[in-house]
Parts: sequence; C-alpha cells; structure tokens
Amino acid sequence: MADIIFLFLRKKREYLAGLVKHIKTMIKINIKALSTNQLWTGRRFKTDKYKGYEKELFYLLPKMKIPDKTPLYLKIKTGFSNRNSDLSNMLKSFEDILCKKYGINDKWNFKILLEKEIVKKGEEYISFSILTIKP
Repeated sequence: MADIIFLFLRKKREYLAGLVKHIKTMIKINIKALSTNQLWTGRRFKTDKYKGYEKELFYLLPKMKIPDKTPLYLKIKTGFSNRNSDLSNMLKSFEDILCKKYGINDKWNFKILLEKEIVKKGEEYISFSILTIKP
C-alpha cells in the first residue's frame, strides 16, 4: 500500500512540475496591488442570489475550529461546467463566506491555491482545505 501511495505522490509531483516547467523565475513588478474596495466607487450591495448562496454554504459547510491569529493556507478546487468560467471570480465571495462561517479575519490568509476542473453540467462543486502555516 505504501508503494502505491508513494507512486501516486511521485506522479502528482511530476505532473505539477510539468505545469510550471516554462516559468523559470518569479516576475516581480513594483506596484501596490489594489484591494477589492479600491476597485469600485460607491457602495456595493449583495444580490438576492448571493444572499441565497451564502445561506446555502453556511448550511453545507462543516463545523470546524480554525486557530485564531494564525497564518492560513487555503486550497480551493472548483468544478465548473462552463469552460469560460473565470476561476478568480469565485474566490472573494467563497473566501468571505468561509471567514464569516469560521470567524477568521481574511488578513490571515497568507497563501491560496486555486484549481479549476471542467465537469458535466449538474456536477459542479467546490472542495477546500484550510491549513495552518507555521510562522
């Protein structure tokens, strides 16, 4: 069994290495990133659809205790049935709902991994894990 797990992990590592094969260095641009609040003028209001989504997620999310004031690493994988869906568009609302549900301040989200998968219509999903980062 251990051999099978090791082989799986090695294959996954090789697969992930292949995804970033063409990027040789991190590119740094000296500019301050804008917050979501800085992108829009005026006040924004939640739509009825968003309120329903929030309510449904609150019901579906499991009870967990997340350590307070600890750097966090969020891993989020989402299955979209539409190939044109923008992966980053789902992040802010989902992150805000997670923070509200678990009583975390999103300033403690130090690392986020987003992954998109194309699935059949009706099989859409979001899976996630919240890990702590040792300071």
